Amino acid sequence: MRFLRSTDLALRVLMRLAVAGDSTPTRRDVAEAVDVPCTHAAKVVAELRHMGLLTARRGRGGGPGLTKEGRTASVSAVVRAFEGEGDVVDCEGDVVDCEGTATSSPCPLNPACRLRGALRGAQEAFFASLDPVTVADIVSAPTGPLLLGISPRP
Repeated sequence: MRFLRSTDLALRVLMRLAVAGDSTPTRRDVAEAVDVPCTHAAKVVAELRHMGLLTARRGRGGGPGLTKEGRTASVSAVVRAFEGEGDVVDCEGDVVDCEGTATSSPCPLNPACRLRGALRGAQEAFFASLDPVTVADIVSAPTGPLLLGISPRP
C-alpha cells in the first residue's frame, strides 16, 4: 500500500508540530521543515484544521498549532481521512487495455472475485494495526529530538 502525497505530508506536519513545544512555527517554517512547497503545506494544514487536529493563529507570531486532539489522534484516523475509505484496487473501471486505450468497464472477474475481499481484509488489518498508535507515540524519542534537529535544505 502506498500513501497519497497528502497523507504523508499530513503525518509529517503533525509530527513536526507535536515537537514544537511552546514555540509557534509559521506555516512556511513547517513547510520548510518537512521539505515541501508552502502551497502544499497550506492545503494539508487547512484540512487538519478542519478535522480539529490543528489550530491556526493569524498575524505576527501566528501559525499552525497542534490541538490536544491532534496530539492524541490515531495515525489510522489521519490516514483514513486523507486516503478515503476506497478499496485498494479499482474493480469498477478506469482500466487501460493492451493498446493503451482507457476503458471504463468493470473487471470481468467482479462477480466471482475473491481477491477484492482478501485485499479489503488486508487493508482493514493494516488500519487496525495503526489504530492504537497516536501522533504523540510517533514523536517519542528518538524521533522527536531528531525532528527538532532537521534543518531545511539550502
